[in-house]
Amino acid sequence: MATKFGKILAVDDNTDILFALKLLLRPHVELVTTETEPEKIPALLKETDYDVILLDMNFTQDAISGKEGFHWLQKILQIDPLAVVLFITAYGDVEKSVQAIKAGATDFIIKPWQNEKLIATISSAIKLNRSRREASDLREKQREINTIMDQPFSDFIGISPGMQQVFSTIKKVAATDANVLILGENGTGKELVARALHRNSLRKDEAFISVDLGALSETLFESELFGHVKGAFTDAKTDRPGRFELASGGTIFLDEIGNLSLPMQAKLLTVLERREVTRVGANKPKPIDIRLISATNMPLKKMATENQFRQDLIYRINTVEIEIPPLRERPEDIPLLADHFLKIFGKKYNKKINKLNSQVIKKFHSYPWPGNVREFQHVLERAVIMSESPNLEPNDFPLSTHGAVTDAFEFDTYNLEDIEQKVIGKVLRLHNGNISKAASDLGLTRTSLYRRMEKYGL
Repeated sequence: MATKFGKILAVDDNTDILFALKLLLRPHVELVTTETEPEKIPALLKETDYDVILLDMNFTQDAISGKEGFHWLQKILQIDPLAVVLFITAYGDVEKSVQAIKAGATDFIIKPWQNEKLIATISSAIKLNRSRREASDLREKQREINTIMDQPFSDFIGISPGMQQVFSTIKKVAATDANVLILGENGTGKELVARALHRNSLRKDEAFISVDLGALSETLFESELFGHVKGAFTDAKTDRPGRFELASGGTIFLDEIGNLSLPMQAKLLTVLERREVTRVGANKPKPIDIRLISATNMPLKKMATENQFRQDLIYRINTVEIEIPPLRERPEDIPLLADHFLKIFGKKYNKKINKLNSQVIKKFHSYPWPGNVREFQHVLERAVIMSESPNLEPNDFPLSTHGAVTDAFEFDTYNLEDIEQKVIGKVLRLHNGNISKAASDLGLTRTSLYRRMEKYGL
């Protein structure tokens, strides 16, 4: 070992052995603690976090069987299940070595040892200990994250009848492998529903892969979803798995599925029917095992009657349908969501923010929230950042100009396409043709807005 690192505890009834170990290891490790009485092991482990424990297999009361060593091994692992224990004995044989490893020991050292080999073994054991603890810390953090996210559905909360229906459906469907189609306006929390379904499914320990189909062009669609092999096209420098392969064993979430063109829909349908993908440039298909969750803010059934969306694909993706109500239809959830986000942003920006007064809540109720919960979250975060007082007032929320077109509309028709065309045109003019700002106000992706502009000749 080039540098000193690691703390070692050596327990042996032979003081000469302990002296030799200390002399050998002291130049290489931070700390070497020696002990002749195994009864003191629990107290020593409480005082210091040792990286490696060297444990004699045979103490004075039992010279050759190793039973006492196995007894103290179990005690050590009860105190610290991640402990790295190396048995030391002069009576080594294959049977006892196997028994020691099965009992939880990491390795087996026979006296007399070779100095270089012993140092190398301890060095590896120290690294193993640190790897175990890093992995344990990561698992613990992940458990904490999952616990937080599952209270009960993270930011996806509500007491309104519409939301209670959504929660009820999630609980019924999550444990199955049924394909789910999530419907709702932009900003309502469709991905949160998808993640809730995954976290409560039998696939929860496997991958959750999210794909924004609205952001995929025709040329990238197959490569991104199904993968490609080296040389399949100019930029294909290496073999690359697609999102379906990455999600195999887990869940794939296809957001904005209503934006797919008919040719892309046909390719997706083939994969879902055959349960296999063929990488671009390859001939051999690869089987996939996925749970499919899709989402859209578009009227797929109406699109199907107009030959804009395949009816057979609708049947394939929506074994179960979950529709999330917009925020304007769940006013009773607004105070609950406000408290939730204020706690988050108060902690994030180190500010104490009191509960909102009735005047603010009344103002929230009178606003249509075109951007739904996403917009609501943004409004509250901005107010917390800009606040100079723990009490937020109605003037802290300039909703009249935030994220909505406030000019009154006069409609000569109630045809939805005509209304959509008029609204898109007005928002584009409002932002002087800025696509990003217009898309944000309309609750659309840039790709979705471009498609609608092309559709209406705008």
